[in-house]
Amino acid sequence: MNIDDIRTTIIGFGSVIIIFAALFAFAGVEELIATVRTANPQYVALVIGATLTWLFAWSVSLHTVLQTLDVHLSYAASFLVFAGAMFSNNVTPFGQAGGEPITAYLISRTADAEYETSLAAIASVDTLNLIPSITIALIGVGYFTTEVALGSRSNILLGSIVVITLATTILIFAYAAWRYRYEIEHRVVHALAPMIHWVADIVPRLPDIAEAEIETRIEGFFRAIERVAANPRQLAVALGASTIGWICQMTALWLAFRAIGIELRTTFILIIVPIATIAGVTPLPGGAGGIETVLVFLLLAAPLPHVTEAIAVTAVVIFRGAIYWVPVILGGGVVAWISSGANIGSPN
Repeated sequence: MNIDDIRTTIIGFGSVIIIFAALFAFAGVEELIATVRTANPQYVALVIGATLTWLFAWSVSLHTVLQTLDVHLSYAASFLVFAGAMFSNNVTPFGQAGGEPITAYLISRTADAEYETSLAAIASVDTLNLIPSITIALIGVGYFTTEVALGSRSNILLGSIVVITLATTILIFAYAAWRYRYEIEHRVVHALAPMIHWVADIVPRLPDIAEAEIETRIEGFFRAIERVAANPRQLAVALGASTIGWICQMTALWLAFRAIGIELRTTFILIIVPIATIAGVTPLPGGAGGIETVLVFLLLAAPLPHVTEAIAVTAVVIFRGAIYWVPVILGGGVVAWISSGANIGSPN
């Protein structure tokens, strides 16, 4: 990590601290502390258990995609690599977009695979994870359509439709980019080649890469994604594991509310968790601060008479404390281990 990366990370976490300070002030610090003290440790432990189950479910999705690409890792190794992936997502700006290159490095080091193939694998998993989140959220919106027709509050429904529309737009753009990928590749190669030559002339240790080699690497990335898309059975398994992971995340939020004596209706969770996760694209480490703020906003916008500012913030802190920090602690150890040259597991 160079000085610019360190500076960006420090600024990012400084922004997170400011956001959390504002969030705690909004809830009322004294009331927030009093609510936190009422949390049931057993339910908090269950939140952590649901978090670990979510990590394992999504690591199964990664394992399945890697198998499709003839990259073989054991389930245990896939779990550890995915924990490392979540660590990289949580400590870099823009969430998954910032962490994918690091994740591809972890996969290539662990499985002795080509970097382009590893990048295609994690990009495929991230894309697959988006599909169940939108589907689940749409189910929740369908429920709220009925409630709004009966005169219920429409704040959360409006927010849901706006954000889901944004997510759908992203998918449409992604499809268009894939549809015209070779035209885009041609333009990217011609744009990158002169820049690489120029940097290589300035930095003696940086190897110069020919235009043909750049094109070969990009095409290798595309071919890997095509192999994943051409295997419907493996895709179904990966999507199933991804869906289970989302359900575990939603269960973790429900358990976080139960920890402070509130039973949250399942329908709200169907919308709230997927929508809030989209805030992870903010230029904050892992979306920290942004996701929590959106969660609190949605919870307070929903027709939940017993959910006060302090209750919403407390539940979100418990939920996100597990979802964010468990992968950071576990995955940080994995990244350090792999970077030291250790082998975390043998293939199946």
